[in-house]
Amino acid sequence: MKLQNFAENSWIEGDDEGKKLVSAIDGRHVADITSIGVDFGGMLDFARRVGGTNLREFTFHDRAFMLKALAQYLMEHKQEFYDLSTETGATKSDSWVDIDGGISTLFVYSSKGRREMPNDKVYLDGPPEKISREGTFTGQHICTPRHGAAVHINAYNFPCWGMLEKLAPALLAGVPAIVKPASSTAYLTELVVRRIIDSGILPDGALQLICGGVGDLFDHLECQDIVAFTGSKGTAEMLQQHPRVISESVHFTAETDSLNASILGPDATPGTPEFDLFINEVTREMTSKAGQKCTAIRRVIAPAAMAADVVRALSSALGKIRIGHPANKDVDMGALASHGQRDEVRERIAQLAEEADIVYGNSTEFETIDADAEKGSFFMPTLLHCERPLSAHAVHSVEAFGPVSTVLPYENLDEAIELARLGGGSLAGSIITNDNAVARELVLGSAAWHGRMVVINRHCAAESTGHGSPLPHLVHGGPGRAGGGEELGGIRGALHYMQRTAIQGSPATLAAIGNRWIPGGTEIVSDVHPFRKTFEQLALGDTVNTDERVITLEDIDHFADFTGDTFYAHTDADAAAKNPFFEGRVAHGYLIVSFAAGLFVDPDFGPVLANYGVDDLRFAQPVNFGDSLRVRLTCKQKTLREGSGYGEVRWDTKVTNQDNEVVATYDVLTMVATDEEWRNVNA
Repeated sequence: MKLQNFAENSWIEGDDEGKKLVSAIDGRHVADITSIGVDFGGMLDFARRVGGTNLREFTFHDRAFMLKALAQYLMEHKQEFYDLSTETGATKSDSWVDIDGGISTLFVYSSKGRREMPNDKVYLDGPPEKISREGTFTGQHICTPRHGAAVHINAYNFPCWGMLEKLAPALLAGVPAIVKPASSTAYLTELVVRRIIDSGILPDGALQLICGGVGDLFDHLECQDIVAFTGSKGTAEMLQQHPRVISESVHFTAETDSLNASILGPDATPGTPEFDLFINEVTREMTSKAGQKCTAIRRVIAPAAMAADVVRALSSALGKIRIGHPANKDVDMGALASHGQRDEVRERIAQLAEEADIVYGNSTEFETIDADAEKGSFFMPTLLHCERPLSAHAVHSVEAFGPVSTVLPYENLDEAIELARLGGGSLAGSIITNDNAVARELVLGSAAWHGRMVVINRHCAAESTGHGSPLPHLVHGGPGRAGGGEELGGIRGALHYMQRTAIQGSPATLAAIGNRWIPGGTEIVSDVHPFRKTFEQLALGDTVNTDERVITLEDIDHFADFTGDTFYAHTDADAAAKNPFFEGRVAHGYLIVSFAAGLFVDPDFGPVLANYGVDDLRFAQPVNFGDSLRVRLTCKQKTLREGSGYGEVRWDTKVTNQDNEVVATYDVLTMVATDEEWRNVNA
């Protein structure tokens, strides 16, 4: 088949015959790829003018629901993705990481978008900043979608996940994407994009696809565009130096080469669970995806006294790995992506062998199951050992992107940390130890050189995601040679595609912009208690100012007896007087909160369905017996939960004493029925 480009809402074949793509299993011709003749400037214009405009019409929650629907649709078609994925050399477990892992990223971003972002078109970054004495002039950081296109240039090793992990946060943010997969496995990406387009879930212009080179695409970039690149450091540097990227200050993030390390703690001697975990982890990372993972363990850092044990154990474990046709259920490791990739790995091993000994593998003659090793791109797992790693260079700078690792011995933790640092920046590092003091020292010494670190021991191993599994919840990226960028990281990933802007103005103006009431803004007081209003009827600023309640000594005694909270500050006058914060016995903080609720709550059956929490509770100063309390409760923020029959309402709560001094502040969180739900309840 000839892969097509999806540009300006149409599937387009390139003008020439294109480049042949072959199966990693047997070299069979799988597809042709070319993008010659595609109007790249037109694609960018279409993304900005049509895709961005369409996406920005939706709220974060709307777009989150799109991601969920898209994930569900792709799940229904994933078997055809698995079938085609085999041609890339991936085993079923490899494909599971790529395909199910990619689809699950859509699910996670859908869930986090609905839980952690407002049902709105603007995201508020932090609380308001009071910048004037009286509070009539204030500031607020907001994030809004960039009015550009996200250009996603992906690597060949994860043709499904690599696309979806970038696409999910971009779409959630409201930014359209142009996806450019690496050619050798682009046939799988093209199939997934076809199914996404077939679903009809995304609005026009939200997603376009380039199969082949990017032509003059970069010549048309503008300051609102974003480039997210995964691949070699050399290619990343070339693209980052493109005149248009520089002149337009195009936001550019890169995930590049990474000589990731795993460190075995000195406590993890042979016979301990941690030693076995270490051997299993390194073996899995070397052979999963045939070592073609940007997070794979390339450097095995182990105590010098145990280096020989590590070499023996790893050699034994690697000797049990069954190589062959990835569709065969008995196969543990499939093929590299191409013959070219196999040749490159051999060249890199030759460079490493100049300063390290090959202790296992690197043979051109090995057994394969249901496959011809020469016709396919199969490669034998290879382990090296470098006796003097601190004075070596290649082991810290040459990456063999395949099932290859080098054992690096250390004498003490300082040396282990230095070896980790010599990688020049890594996406992922792991530490296998049951000594938490060792874990802390290694993390503090080397965290600055890593984007992510995982500490594994007998207590967490069973549920651990392992050294090399990027998660949508956590940042994926790393400093230095790893590219210096970040992807994923939960909502951080979506904010990457948005512009943070500092807005200044009156509290009322900022509340109108951000849909969140700010202290000092308009308070709406009426004869109707806010708790009598449905979600739609409530307005930001709806306020109730309560009567006073005097706190008596009997109240404090009763609360102490009733709750069992007999802390001395509430029950012992002499002891309380010794406390520098108090003059004598004071009211419990939770008594203040409880009495405040008694002051502002409307008790009768109404649209308020439930109180589900309190946020940001702070006690500003003590309340003594004889003091009086008053509450100001204001509707601060509303978030509609589509299809649920209710919305979440956040209430700004301020408790003051008889001198109008603030004694407590917090947000009360409630679920409030919609008009329709309230009518149904009362029907």
